[in-house]
Amino acid sequence: MPQPTSTIIEEMVAAARGIAAVTVGDRRAPSYFDFSLRGLAGSFIAFLVATAFGAYLPTFIGRADTGLPTSRLILMAGLLFAAQLGFSALALRQIKRLDGLLPYLVADNWAAFYVTALSSILMLVGLPSTIAIGIVDILVLVIEINIARVIVMLGPWQIAMLLIAQLVGVCVGLLVIALVVPLPAAAVALGP
Repeated sequence: MPQPTSTIIEEMVAAARGIAAVTVGDRRAPSYFDFSLRGLAGSFIAFLVATAFGAYLPTFIGRADTGLPTSRLILMAGLLFAAQLGFSALALRQIKRLDGLLPYLVADNWAAFYVTALSSILMLVGLPSTIAIGIVDILVLVIEINIARVIVMLGPWQIAMLLIAQLVGVCVGLLVIALVVPLPAAAVALGP
């Protein structure tokens, strides 16, 4: 069991090592995370910082072209997170591994923090958005699979079930967002 760290900075550094280990599938990755309630709180702080930073960065660098206010982007991120978390908990309960929810949450929150940091760097250096999105999407898929594999210690079918549950959760979350948070006319005009 990993030892709790004494400061958020130490926790952040340890989590960076943990995410690097998760990305390459290192089985020692869990030793870098604090799976206590304090560690969960620290990971939620990191998640909230990443969400706020990701929502405000396009405005600061002049790329806010969606027509969505930043507060609405944060609300949408929160709803999607809640839906994904709920469906992940259901999947873990179904496979009788609800004990893996806390480690999953801690690692996933820190992954969101560092992936947001990476995507922000890619945005700041001017990498074309299609390439940046492709890099981030592949990285997120690898991290999600490896969190399920090396942190929660699920088998292949259980990993597939968790990923499908997360995908369903995001789809349900998007439907709820479409009903609860209507898009402004400017964002609808941009379309897909």
